[in-house]
Amino acid sequence: MYQPPHFKEERLEVQHALIKAHPFGLLISVGEDGPEANGLPFYLDATAGPLGTLKVHMARANGQWRSIDDQKVLVVFQGPQAYISPSLYATKRETGKVVPTWNYCMVQASGIARVHEDAEWLHKQITALTQGHEGKRAAPWAVTDAPDSFIQSQIRGIVGVEIEISAISGKWKMSQNRNEADRKGVIEGVGDPEVSDLVREYGDLKH
Repeated sequence: MYQPPHFKEERLEVQHALIKAHPFGLLISVGEDGPEANGLPFYLDATAGPLGTLKVHMARANGQWRSIDDQKVLVVFQGPQAYISPSLYATKRETGKVVPTWNYCMVQASGIARVHEDAEWLHKQITALTQGHEGKRAAPWAVTDAPDSFIQSQIRGIVGVEIEISAISGKWKMSQNRNEADRKGVIEGVGDPEVSDLVREYGDLKH
């Protein structure tokens, strides 16, 4: 990933927080027929390995799993993002020397994929994934709410993939390359509270 120094986010806890907040990642691999990518909901086990481990399942009918066991893969997670109009910049009014751009947060994680067909591993993965999303609900649904025979039949239709992260990079492009007046214009005019907060935060950090 292209990373100008002022856009780098190297804090692992911040990278992990984005993955947990935006867990629908793009799993990218290269097989005999070329590149392949699938969007999948990942579970991050931050305690497994120095950089954490990603766990996911996919439909058995999805052929990607057949070519990735013991192969290096890449997973991309996208966080808050927004189009930035030149009209938001004070510089536009002063000199006109501005162009449109895009603000965004992204984490890319890579590692060796391990395929799991074991029912026990898959049960643990779907349980952890479900608890992570249902836990915030007033009346959370649990895997055990469904008949065990039904869950087992569903498990037979999926395959698990485990990726211990060997390399991870974060890019938070949030107007750090603009002056204070331009950043203020983005904060006030972009229309996305998450992006506004990040522009404010990363401007203060002086990345």
